Amino acid sequence: MHTPIPVRTIRPNILYFGTPVLLIVTRNVDGSANLTPMSSAWALADRVVLGLAEGGQGLANLRRERECTLNVVAPEQWRAVEALAPTTGCDPVPGWKTGYRHVADKFALAGLTPLPSEQVQAPRVAECPLQMEARVTAWHERSLDAWQASAGGFVTVETEVLRVHAHQDVVLAGSEHIDPQRFRPLLYVFRHYVGGGAALGRTFKAEV
Repeated sequence: MHTPIPVRTIRPNILYFGTPVLLIVTRNVDGSANLTPMSSAWALADRVVLGLAEGGQGLANLRRERECTLNVVAPEQWRAVEALAPTTGCDPVPGWKTGYRHVADKFALAGLTPLPSEQVQAPRVAECPLQMEARVTAWHERSLDAWQASAGGFVTVETEVLRVHAHQDVVLAGSEHIDPQRFRPLLYVFRHYVGGGAALGRTFKAEV
């Protein structure tokens, strides 16, 4: 019989227990591109649901344009993500964004390359192995006491994926499927960047 592992009841400040990092690209009013690094997203069928804090330029652009690209980052691109993390497209910088600075050309800052999309106006990120064009289909806003002194709440945005682009080396030959042996998204785990390890196995649904 195994010795039980001691368990504690805790109350962490954050619950980023491990989600893929995305770069959301939206268009500013002047037509330029804004990149928003984020790590609260999940997918079901052709829907990707995003969780975003209120007050950012990317969210303002999503409200206005109702479309974006969702670019899944590879582990080796974590420095580009971190270069974007303390920046904002808002000018002036909102008072609650302590430690942030305004950057107009985020592609140049992160050393990333914009690619034109086919069904939305926002560009894709060429270096990301998985790139999705999407449009907003639903919007859910919620205020939290913990956010009252800062951004004021968060928004859950449901998007419909219109088109998927993938680097050829992560697509299974002769198929329309991503190769889980070669595709490794960057993960954000309790505010640390983590690269995916070796595949452990597969579900029975992998045969479908």
